[in-house]
Amino acid sequence: SSSHPSEMSAAGSKYIDTEVENAINGVKQMKTLMDKTSKDHQAILHTLEETKRRKEEAVQLAREKEQELAAKEGVCNETMLALWEECKPCLKHTCMRFYSRTCRSGSGLVGRQLEEFLNHSSPFSIWVNGERIDSLLERDQRQERQFEDLEERFGLLEDGIDDIFQDSTQVYGRMYPFFRAPFGGFREAFRPSVQRVRFPLRSERFSRELHPFFQHPHHGFHHLFQPLFEMTQRMLEEARGGWEHPLGQAGLSAESRNFSDERMVCREIRRNSAGCLRMRDECEKCREILSVDCWQTDPAQSQLREQLEDALRLAERFTRRYDDLLQAFQAEMLNTSSLLDQLNQQFGWVSRLANLTQGTDGFLQVTTVLSKAPNLEDPSAPPDTQVTVQLFDSEPLSLTVPGHISWDDPRFMEIVAEQALRHYKQ
Repeated sequence: SSSHPSEMSAAGSKYIDTEVENAINGVKQMKTLMDKTSKDHQAILHTLEETKRRKEEAVQLAREKEQELAAKEGVCNETMLALWEECKPCLKHTCMRFYSRTCRSGSGLVGRQLEEFLNHSSPFSIWVNGERIDSLLERDQRQERQFEDLEERFGLLEDGIDDIFQDSTQVYGRMYPFFRAPFGGFREAFRPSVQRVRFPLRSERFSRELHPFFQHPHHGFHHLFQPLFEMTQRMLEEARGGWEHPLGQAGLSAESRNFSDERMVCREIRRNSAGCLRMRDECEKCREILSVDCWQTDPAQSQLREQLEDALRLAERFTRRYDDLLQAFQAEMLNTSSLLDQLNQQFGWVSRLANLTQGTDGFLQVTTVLSKAPNLEDPSAPPDTQVTVQLFDSEPLSLTVPGHISWDDPRFMEIVAEQALRHYKQ
């Protein structure tokens, strides 16, 4: 054949150059998608911050009204205390009966916690729905942890795409003189991007996961958000179940209760004994506490109680809104990270070339070309060709080309280069 290894190397490198150019174009797509996602992220942060502010204002107002009512508690103190002493044993019995039948574990510990809670509580906690404020404050803490977790993972995603883009920029910078006309627009695309605005929250808790993504194909961008999204969905079901199905209604009719409701109720009682206050409707003396009307002795109490209820409803509404925003953003990040993973698998390999130098004969070097032994089953068929090549920084690869494709055929080196690149990506 008239072809020599050096000529073959040049032909193979021409194919590889085109693939590198295409990969750089793919990285540009990744960067464009990430830039758009970052802009959307800033808008969501603004909405989250505004929703959180209004939620906190409503909770603060509820606590102020609760304190004002507590200061006036003495007006009906004697009547309420008498009812409370009869309410407590019924409330404990009702809650523990439900728990032991439904949860089947830890009833002894829960019973002791509930006993201590009731001994240190007052009828006022029933009269003002105190467990609703406790639930709001607890939910606020969980939301804050979810938000911090989401921000950390979003930061990893931004940094990961930025690393790939910057490395690809270096590859582009070295190869630019060799790019053909269709790729001329890359010069603008790879200019330094506008400085990103970072939300002032970024710990190093997940930093060890960042680099490099390529060595962990099952722990890429999508993996950052998948477990977080699933966990948030479970938490939302629990939280909303607690608001929409009070324990007294959710618990005592086995026919109308499903398994997910039971698990939610069990966790809530284990976590906070105040949850048992929701069963007050099952006890006559507890219901009588709710019906105590201090309006005749202090009309301001009715107004304060109504203001407390309004503030609680508003706080719960903004809490749900905050949950919806977090879940919507996580769902968007789940879809975006999945798409980025697909693009990364197709094109991200090019960023690994940042620390390599292109030789005078190109990225692909052919070292040997040998005809293999004839096929004993079909001696008349042309023998396959074995080609040994080195691509980028890889070890030498031995590849096989079907015998019916001659060394001079342009398809020959295209097949060799394609096989070599496939091995390199793997």
